[in-house]
Amino acid sequence: MQTLSSDAIVDSQNDYPEYAGPLTLDALIEEVERRREEFDAISHVPRDMVGKMKRAGIFRASTPKRFGGDALPPPRFLEMLERIAIADGSTAWVAAFGSANTYLAALPVETQARIYASGPDQVFAGGLYPLQKAEHAPGGYVVSGQWRFASGCKGADWIGVGIGAAPAAANDKNAGKPFTAVFPANEVEIVDNWNVVGMQGTGSHDLRLQNKFVEKDWTFVRGGVALIDEPLYRYPAVAYQAQVHAAVNIGLARAALDLLASMSGVTRTTTGAPRLADRAYYRSGIALAEAQLRSARAFFFESAEASWRTVLAGDPVLPAEANLLRLSATHAAHTCADIVMQAYKMAGIGAIYRENRMQRLVRDSIVVTQHAFLGEGTYDASGAVFVGIPPVTPYP
Repeated sequence: MQTLSSDAIVDSQNDYPEYAGPLTLDALIEEVERRREEFDAISHVPRDMVGKMKRAGIFRASTPKRFGGDALPPPRFLEMLERIAIADGSTAWVAAFGSANTYLAALPVETQARIYASGPDQVFAGGLYPLQKAEHAPGGYVVSGQWRFASGCKGADWIGVGIGAAPAAANDKNAGKPFTAVFPANEVEIVDNWNVVGMQGTGSHDLRLQNKFVEKDWTFVRGGVALIDEPLYRYPAVAYQAQVHAAVNIGLARAALDLLASMSGVTRTTTGAPRLADRAYYRSGIALAEAQLRSARAFFFESAEASWRTVLAGDPVLPAEANLLRLSATHAAHTCADIVMQAYKMAGIGAIYRENRMQRLVRDSIVVTQHAFLGEGTYDASGAVFVGIPPVTPYP
């Protein structure tokens, strides 16, 4: 049986390149643009880049203020992700886990203090599914199994794995939610098997553990009641995770339309036909796509701003309002994927080449729509809330 090592906790914080002071978001995005092909080729965002994302404040965005973090309002963090996604979808997806520390707020406060002991810039990643059984042991659990979709795990400081439903004694509000065990990242084996159509640079590899002991105080319910009394931790945690991933597609759609516009008359067509700017379908198409993007984006940010105002007023975000967070996120993810595909079609034959970024935008955007929090089932659950009947799955 293995135990959680305090030395490993310290060591997990010390393997980034030297911290060189703050980095502006603009400077970060410029480097992402230069290196996005590298991230795709190696199938993850490397640790030196994660270190620069830390310097830009990405991974203190959801760290409690009591531990030196920013506890950033969700709409502001979503804007940051949108901007990064315009440069690269995979990097923005990894940056999205700068919101994941909202989950850690359900840990005992003393455990959180240990996590942030070396500073507020902590990267938490996880592979929660399939949920694995854990054996009860004195003071905790013994965990074994393999988990999938651990995005950003190669740049993480801390990794969570799903070990089944919350124990029966948990607060009723947590019933049925995934129970999660947290380990220093260097104590978790990464199975290097991420080979996908899009979002290759997210490094969403499998995780593996064998007879690993975790203390009870290092377990929590994902989306459970936060033990930190700050506004951010009263914002719906699961809805927030849907939003951070949807924001990636908003950025990808913006990138696709900008790229399409740049192709309007810069290059000759292969067949010698009129340039794109001289074609009515192109002009109408880009205008309609622009309207679709701006409309989806407006609904998305309007819902986020409204719920944040509710939180700041000291009121709970009720299911009807949380429903709009989930609905607007799903709508944005799917609408923006459609926009990227429209741009691809209008771009013509040149878009099929690997060196043309348009095909990468298509592949990345369709992956976003496959995320469990953004699936088509959201529409069914959302409609149930609108008509006043129970959704068939836990929601929102």
